[in-house]
Amino acid sequence: MKIPLNARALKLYKDLVGLLVKYGRTDVVKDFGVDDEAETQSRATKEVCPADLADDLEKMGPTFVKLGQILSSRADLIPEKYIEGLERLQDKVKPFPYSDVERIIFEELGVRVSKGFQDFEQEPLAAASLGQVHRASLRDGRPVVVKIQRPDIRRQIAEDMEVLEEIAAFMSEHTSWGRRYQVRNIFEEFKRTLVAELDYTREAAHMEILSDNLKEFRDSIKIPLPIRDYSTTRVLTMERIEGQKITSVGPLARMELNGSYLAEQVFRAYLKQVLVDGIFHADPHPGNVFLTVDRKVALLDLGMVGRFTPGMQEQLIKILVAIPEGRGDDAADIAIRIGQKTEEFNEQEFRRKVTLIVSEQRHNTLRELDLGKTLIEVSQAAGNNGLLVPTELSLLGKTLLQLDAVGKYLDSSFNPNDAIRRNVAEILNKRFKSNLNSSNLMATALELKEFVTALPVRLNKLLENISGANFEVKVRTVDVEFLIGGFQKVANRITMGLILASLIIGAALLMQVKTDFTLFGYPGLAILCFLAAAGGGFWLVLSILLHDTQDKKKTRKQSVS
Repeated sequence: MKIPLNARALKLYKDLVGLLVKYGRTDVVKDFGVDDEAETQSRATKEVCPADLADDLEKMGPTFVKLGQILSSRADLIPEKYIEGLERLQDKVKPFPYSDVERIIFEELGVRVSKGFQDFEQEPLAAASLGQVHRASLRDGRPVVVKIQRPDIRRQIAEDMEVLEEIAAFMSEHTSWGRRYQVRNIFEEFKRTLVAELDYTREAAHMEILSDNLKEFRDSIKIPLPIRDYSTTRVLTMERIEGQKITSVGPLARMELNGSYLAEQVFRAYLKQVLVDGIFHADPHPGNVFLTVDRKVALLDLGMVGRFTPGMQEQLIKILVAIPEGRGDDAADIAIRIGQKTEEFNEQEFRRKVTLIVSEQRHNTLRELDLGKTLIEVSQAAGNNGLLVPTELSLLGKTLLQLDAVGKYLDSSFNPNDAIRRNVAEILNKRFKSNLNSSNLMATALELKEFVTALPVRLNKLLENISGANFEVKVRTVDVEFLIGGFQKVANRITMGLILASLIIGAALLMQVKTDFTLFGYPGLAILCFLAAAGGGFWLVLSILLHDTQDKKKTRKQSVS
């Protein structure tokens, strides 16, 4: 079946199909209905490097650069070998002309660059898919950096979104791959994320929220604050952080740092963000982490944040505790509880895979234990077996992996899993205290008031039903016929066994009775009883083996279906 596309969307559709073919997803392309099967197979057999995927997405435009960045956190959707290549889609993008910078600032702030700023560097500090950053100073001399959105980027993304929505709808309705991975839902999630990143006022709000949440770490962690009077949806002015990326810190400079302390503080800060605050910086790759001139760690580029509901936080805490203890069944239970089952969900295989992953980690030492990688592998096992786990699970796994790299840059001997073990109890204590706020106490008080108010009426009704012999207890069983059949089978086998035992005992007693009727030189009646007992025993054993084998096959088919 062909996807109905207009002329504007046709090129993008062909590019996407070519991308799927190039990276071996010919099963998806066949569902699309590609005409030239020979060309499809020849393109699919060419060897490709996983790192090439990032280059191909860059060629398709900024929308697909952001798509690649988001897919790098979806280990349940793409193979692990492509994730590392996608993570480099950060700030190596061609800048746009300074004349556009001046025009956009005038349109957004209502003032020319020369009037609004004391100085403004024309060469960008960095250029990304959605915008670029310039060093500047305000009229009062404060050093700042200014992020300006790319010209016409909203129109281009809106056009790409229209085409992607059409393709996602087609894949969800007409391809098995699209139905299995709920492509329409993935697209909606991507759309919400990208639209949010196009509004720089949201990023400014993220800076303020995270800075306030991490105020106890101000001696070691720095988050730049926005200059609200100089910020709009397309222009974001923020404090300038003087320093360098931790990836460029040399060995000698690293020796002067208290690296173990800084790495410990970064991990404590992220555990607090994830398990207590429910909002965290979702892209802490080493390129977004600076070492300031006063030896603090600065977290930059807060356009992408992750959010956890209180219920999701509880489940994440459980799975973070279950994995180091080697409880694979519990980890699988949690993943199933928070995930969404598809028609192709294979629970038995998923549980087997998760148990294997967790058991392998259990035999590692604490230093070898890798929680981030394990969470990503659990997400991949879920996707391969038809279970759609929330993005938060793989996003947390990716964040822990990135934090591992950050910790190693600060202190090569730093053990992130040991840091998690040391600090999780303190973080959970803070979480408990944060739940004891005035609003939660008020909600609990209202629920208690409702319970106490309704209690007398419910007790009176219960006592009336008991006194009037109207009290009933209803028990809902899973399968009554199955249980009764099982009991009957056990009773029949016990009865058969008793009869066979009686025949053997009777034959033994008859052996002492002298009679003219003999078989093989023994009393004939006794021999007949022995033969009957032997035949009955053989039939009973054969019957048990046959019926048990059939029951096992039936149970296996039901679990698969």
